[in-house]
Amino acid sequence: MTSSAPSIQLASGHSIPQLGLGTWPLDNAEAADVVATAFELGYRHVDTAENYGNEEGVGEGIRRSGVAREDVFVTTKFNRAWHSVEGVREAWEHAVRRLGLEYLDLFLVHWPNPDQGTFVQAWEGLVALRDQGKVHSIGVSNFTPEHLDAIIEATGVGPDVNQIQLSPYWVQDNARAYHQAHAIVTESYSPIGRGQELLSEPAVVSVAEAHGVSPAQAVLRWHTQQGLVAIPKSASRERLEANLAVFDFDLSAEEIRSLNSLDGTGPTAADPNTFGH
Repeated sequence: MTSSAPSIQLASGHSIPQLGLGTWPLDNAEAADVVATAFELGYRHVDTAENYGNEEGVGEGIRRSGVAREDVFVTTKFNRAWHSVEGVREAWEHAVRRLGLEYLDLFLVHWPNPDQGTFVQAWEGLVALRDQGKVHSIGVSNFTPEHLDAIIEATGVGPDVNQIQLSPYWVQDNARAYHQAHAIVTESYSPIGRGQELLSEPAVVSVAEAHGVSPAQAVLRWHTQQGLVAIPKSASRERLEANLAVFDFDLSAEEIRSLNSLDGTGPTAADPNTFGH
């Protein structure tokens, strides 16, 4: 896989580009245009979900880009309606049809929905899909260490990835420590926050000015330098290009600590025990 971003090896043996393209809340037409542009710029990793309603557009953008399928890393996620072994297989069939693909690189349980109580069965369905070669890697999104304990105890199989809301506003030390101990790659969604609030923080602006980069680039380097996978979303060609250009400078340990000091000072993530779809 050729990418302008370095890759991280997953427990499955496959590799995930460390910086990808988030696509929420783009519609199908927007997603097709943005994905095609991003792949032209060197992106090779795109993230979507059933709930985003844009899988068809993402697939169209991939085809429009002309990039070979084997050079693309595609992630999608399924909803609570499919939280059973057979349901996950049906969710996969819907996803590959909408995307126009024959397999998925990474398939995720979007939320644990513990009120429903069937996320373990959803995980069992993903393990079966992986064993059948329908997906290369499997993972979860918005799972806490307690949720992860439950699926690992039930199956003996840990996720390749846990995709969680993570930024200097929400550092997630406990989750990251658990992931590291269990060979789970941490993937950050909303990595530069939502809106301009995080990017306007004096600590962020100071780090950016010290390196002659934008605040968004400084925050994305905070992610990638710490071994996280980040999936920022942008519809602007200029910002897409800038977001990918974060691998030629390094933050100091003190700069990373200064960004970590923002933890808990901004909007927090949704609680996976009470929120989900």
